[in-house]
Amino acid sequence: FPELHAAVPGLPLASSRVLPGIVLRRDFAAYCPADGELRALLVTEPLRPALTAAGAEFVVDSEDRYQASLRWITKRTEALMKHLQSNNVKLLLSSVKQEEVVIYYAKLYGVSVVECLSAEEMALISEITGVSPFTPFGDSMDREITETAVVTFCQPLLLVSKRCAHVGFASACAFQPHCLILCGPVDGVNEQHAAALQEAFTMLQQLFKTVHQ
Repeated sequence: FPELHAAVPGLPLASSRVLPGIVLRRDFAAYCPADGELRALLVTEPLRPALTAAGAEFVVDSEDRYQASLRWITKRTEALMKHLQSNNVKLLLSSVKQEEVVIYYAKLYGVSVVECLSAEEMALISEITGVSPFTPFGDSMDREITETAVVTFCQPLLLVSKRCAHVGFASACAFQPHCLILCGPVDGVNEQHAAALQEAFTMLQQLFKTVHQ
């Protein structure tokens, strides 16, 4: 329930509504409008390759070699984003903050990016789509990317002064996610309404479980 509702203070209760899909409480780090069915990729690590593996020491004996290493990283990042584009990936959902070079090439190759998603949001998206996070390095750049989720729409959403990402997913199960936009004059009223609704849904769950048994 916390990932499937958004509380919006400062508006009358009558402004509350139900939206299809999920409202991610993050603005787009990069937004590239796209029509038709899209592919989304979940990632839990930076897409800019590191100079060295974790626990290893990287020694540079000249400025030229250091700059050459940075150029290699930039080219590898661009190659990855180009590879995503060739696999029709138009949306990147990341649990970590991506570096500026990733955002730059995402915009260049038409890939929208939402970053700093919570573990709960990532888990919910994985449950809905049946897709696990993608591991970008250590694999061949030529292989087809299969860890993609089907996205039916992807657009910005403004909730009073907060910019969010509104995303619709083609569900891999019977569950079709919708998000409740719960409006109220102040935060306290919204919290009371949200708690009451959550209790009502819990009661219905228990009721239907009993009937099913």
